[in-house]
Amino acid sequence: MIKKEELPVCPVAATVNLIGSKWKLLIMRNLLGRPWRFNELHKSLEGISQKVLTDSLRSMESDGIITRTVYPEVPPRVEYSLSELGETMQPIISSMEQWGKGYQELVNKQV
Repeated sequence: MIKKEELPVCPVAATVNLIGSKWKLLIMRNLLGRPWRFNELHKSLEGISQKVLTDSLRSMESDGIITRTVYPEVPPRVEYSLSELGETMQPIISSMEQWGKGYQELVNKQV
Protein backbone atom coordinates (compact mmCIF):
# COMPACT_ATOMS: atom_id res chain seq x y z
CA MET A 1 0.00 0.00 0.00
CA ILE A 2 1.18 3.53 -0.73
CA LYS A 3 2.63 5.32 2.27
CA LYS A 4 0.81 8.42 3.48
CA GLU A 5 3.71 10.69 2.53
CA GLU A 6 3.77 9.23 -1.03
CA LEU A 7 0.05 9.79 -1.59
CA PRO A 8 -0.71 12.69 -3.96
CA VAL A 9 -2.69 15.56 -2.48
CA CYS A 10 -5.15 15.55 -5.39
CA PRO A 11 -7.71 12.71 -5.10
CA VAL A 12 -7.83 12.26 -8.89
CA ALA A 13 -4.04 11.94 -9.01
CA ALA A 14 -4.21 9.37 -6.20
CA THR A 15 -6.72 7.30 -8.18
CA VAL A 16 -4.70 7.56 -11.39
CA ASN A 17 -1.58 6.59 -9.46
CA LEU A 18 -3.28 3.35 -8.31
CA ILE A 19 -5.22 2.25 -11.37
CA GLY A 20 -4.20 4.58 -14.17
CA SER A 21 -2.50 2.06 -16.40
CA LYS A 22 -4.37 0.50 -19.31
CA TRP A 23 -3.66 -3.00 -18.04
CA LYS A 24 -4.76 -2.42 -14.45
CA LEU A 25 -8.14 -1.14 -15.59
CA LEU A 26 -8.64 -4.10 -17.92
CA ILE A 27 -7.59 -6.55 -15.20
CA MET A 28 -10.11 -4.95 -12.85
CA ARG A 29 -12.80 -5.11 -15.55
CA ASN A 30 -12.27 -8.87 -15.81
CA LEU A 31 -12.16 -9.41 -12.06
CA LEU A 32 -15.49 -7.63 -11.56
CA GLY A 33 -17.28 -10.73 -12.77
CA ARG A 34 -15.44 -13.52 -10.97
CA PRO A 35 -12.02 -14.70 -9.78
CA TRP A 36 -9.53 -15.44 -12.57
CA ARG A 37 -6.41 -17.54 -12.81
CA PHE A 38 -3.19 -16.07 -14.19
CA ASN A 39 -3.29 -17.88 -17.53
CA GLU A 40 -6.95 -16.94 -18.06
CA LEU A 41 -6.10 -13.28 -17.52
CA HIS A 42 -3.07 -13.51 -19.78
CA LYS A 43 -5.10 -15.03 -22.63
CA SER A 44 -7.93 -12.52 -22.24
CA LEU A 45 -5.69 -9.44 -22.36
CA GLU A 46 -4.33 -9.39 -25.89
CA GLY A 47 -0.91 -7.79 -26.07
CA ILE A 48 0.06 -7.97 -22.39
CA SER A 49 3.33 -9.68 -21.57
CA GLN A 50 3.62 -12.12 -18.69
CA LYS A 51 6.01 -9.73 -16.96
CA VAL A 52 3.64 -6.76 -17.18
CA LEU A 53 0.72 -8.90 -15.98
CA THR A 54 2.79 -10.23 -13.08
CA ASP A 55 4.00 -6.74 -12.13
CA SER A 56 0.47 -5.30 -12.39
CA LEU A 57 -1.03 -8.07 -10.25
CA ARG A 58 1.70 -7.70 -7.61
CA SER A 59 1.26 -3.93 -7.52
CA MET A 60 -2.52 -4.18 -7.24
CA GLU A 61 -2.21 -6.78 -4.48
CA SER A 62 0.28 -4.57 -2.62
CA ASP A 63 -2.13 -1.62 -2.93
CA GLY A 64 -5.01 -3.69 -1.55
CA ILE A 65 -7.07 -3.65 -4.76
CA ILE A 66 -6.95 -7.39 -5.45
CA THR A 67 -6.47 -10.54 -3.42
CA ARG A 68 -4.39 -13.53 -4.41
CA THR A 69 -5.63 -16.89 -3.16
CA VAL A 70 -3.35 -19.92 -3.30
CA TYR A 71 -5.13 -23.26 -3.01
CA PRO A 72 -3.15 -26.13 -1.44
CA GLU A 73 -3.47 -28.49 -4.39
CA VAL A 74 -1.09 -30.33 -6.66
CA PRO A 75 -0.41 -28.60 -8.95
CA PRO A 76 -0.93 -25.36 -7.01
CA ARG A 77 -3.88 -23.24 -8.09
CA VAL A 78 -3.83 -19.45 -7.70
CA GLU A 79 -6.80 -17.17 -8.26
CA TYR A 80 -7.03 -13.40 -8.32
CA SER A 81 -10.12 -11.49 -7.30
CA LEU A 82 -11.05 -7.95 -6.37
CA SER A 83 -10.71 -7.09 -2.72
CA GLU A 84 -13.43 -5.23 -0.88
CA LEU A 85 -11.58 -2.02 -1.78
CA GLY A 86 -11.29 -3.10 -5.42
CA GLU A 87 -15.03 -3.80 -5.58
CA THR A 88 -15.67 -0.12 -4.82
CA MET A 89 -14.29 0.65 -8.31
CA GLN A 90 -17.31 -1.06 -9.94
CA PRO A 91 -19.35 2.15 -10.45
CA ILE A 92 -16.34 3.92 -11.99
CA ILE A 93 -15.62 1.07 -14.42
CA SER A 94 -19.33 0.84 -15.29
CA SER A 95 -19.38 4.59 -16.00
CA MET A 96 -16.33 4.20 -18.23
CA GLU A 97 -18.07 1.38 -20.08
CA GLN A 98 -21.20 3.48 -20.66
CA TRP A 99 -19.15 6.45 -21.83
CA GLY A 100 -17.17 4.20 -24.18
CA LYS A 101 -20.36 2.77 -25.69
CA GLY A 102 -21.67 6.28 -26.31
CA TYR A 103 -18.41 7.30 -27.92
CA GLN A 104 -18.40 4.20 -30.14
CA GLU A 105 -21.94 5.01 -31.28
CA LEU A 106 -20.97 8.60 -32.03
CA VAL A 107 -17.97 7.51 -34.09
CA ASN A 108 -20.01 4.88 -35.94
CA LYS A 109 -22.60 7.52 -36.94
CA GLN A 110 -19.89 9.67 -38.48
CA VAL A 111 -18.67 6.93 -40.81
